[in-house]
Amino acid sequence: MRDVFSSFVFATALVAAPAACEARVQITVDLSSQTMNVVASGGSYAWPISSARDGFVTPRGTYGVQSLETMHYSKKYHNSPMPHSIFFNGGFAIHGTYDLANLGRPASHGCVRVSPANAAMLYSLVQREGATIRIIGDASNAAYARAVEPEEAAPRAVSARPQRVASAEPTDNPLALIFGFGADPAPAAQPAQPVRTRAHR
Repeated sequence: MRDVFSSFVFATALVAAPAACEARVQITVDLSSQTMNVVASGGSYAWPISSARDGFVTPRGTYGVQSLETMHYSKKYHNSPMPHSIFFNGGFAIHGTYDLANLGRPASHGCVRVSPANAAMLYSLVQREGATIRIIGDASNAAYARAVEPEEAAPRAVSARPQRVASAEPTDNPLALIFGFGADPAPAAQPAQPVRTRAHR
């Protein structure tokens, strides 16, 4: 009797295994084209992304899902909101961004950004089916996908502290002198960014 039961369990596992493999979400991030292709049981999708900008790194390779967070706030980068985070390699995650204008080109500190709507959809798929994440390509040779999602970005929950900008011309306005604004302000110089090997966490 035990042998019959064991044979039944083994046969059931063999039948179920291919179905489980097919149900797994396949996520391919192409750094060269700044796109993400998703294949799930309910269909396939292609979305623009933002990966690491100059001075930062999005790691290439094949990964599983380490953890999911509906809303994560980056302790490393000004408590920046990371909606629907799918962590795959330490502090690196796929997550939503409100910076829709930069989707389709490198703009992040290393994470893979997608629109909030696509992040929510992907999060739901991965919760149900699990995922394999493959990151390929080279952003330094990118022919960027300039398509931007036709949706309005929600306001940032927490914004980075604004930098003071000096006036281009002298002014007699005392508020301008205190707060650093005036007619035709000169653009603030951006400091050089060091090379990072870890992302938002």
